[in-house]
Formats: sequence, structure tokens, C-alpha cells
Amino acid sequence: QVQLVESGGGLVQPGGSLRLSCAPSGRTFSSYPMGWFRQAPGHEREFVAAISRGGGNTLYADSLKGRFTISRDNAKNTVYLQMNTLKPEDTADYYCAAGPTVRSDYASSRVRFYDTWGQGTQVTVSS
Repeated sequence: QVQLVESGGGLVQPGGSLRLSCAPSGRTFSSYPMGWFRQAPGHEREFVAAISRGGGNTLYADSLKGRFTISRDNAKNTVYLQMNTLKPEDTADYYCAAGPTVRSDYASSRVRFYDTWGQGTQVTVSS
């Protein structure tokens, strides 16, 4: 069973940047497609970005394209979410998720695709 630990959240001013990291432990990290989701108070969990096992396929929420970048380093067993030009509406708890082993180019934006979730890391964008 893989376990996921997110890090890198915190308080940042509008226009600033943060990089979130997710370090799975357990079985081979490169076997899993990965995703980032976020949930603000009073809102449902929403898709942010996803990346295939091999890293060659990425998906983004339309509203976040150009500001957020997902990447992975399988040698370091880590997936990243680079967030630039942050806005107050980006304030949320951010969750890393791992999906089942599928073909290497598959990435998903669906919450139900992912079967393992981290505890979340809080991101607050405020002046």
C-alpha cells in the first residue's frame, strides 16, 4: 500500500509562488499516475493537475493552465506542483493522489480514478 506525504504549503502573498511536493512511500512510485487536487472550505474537492506514470502526459484544470505546472522525478520518487502568480482564490488544502497502475501515458482528472490520497497541505494566499 502506497502512502503519500505532501509538503511545501504555507502562506504566500498574491502574485507569489510555491512548489508543492508529494513523496509516496511503499511500492514503486513510477508505477502510479499522480494527481493534485484542492479543496477550499465549503467547496468540493476539485481537480488541479495530473501526470502519467512516465511523465509524458499532463492534464490541467482549464482555469489553472499557464500558472500551475505538474512534474515528476521518478528517480527521486517525488511529484511536484509548481504554482506561480498565486491568487487569493487559490487558497485551499492541496492533496496529492495516486491512481492504479495503468498504461504509461494515461492521466486522469477524475477524483474517483485515484485510490490513494495524502493528508493535504494548506496553501493560503493573502496579503
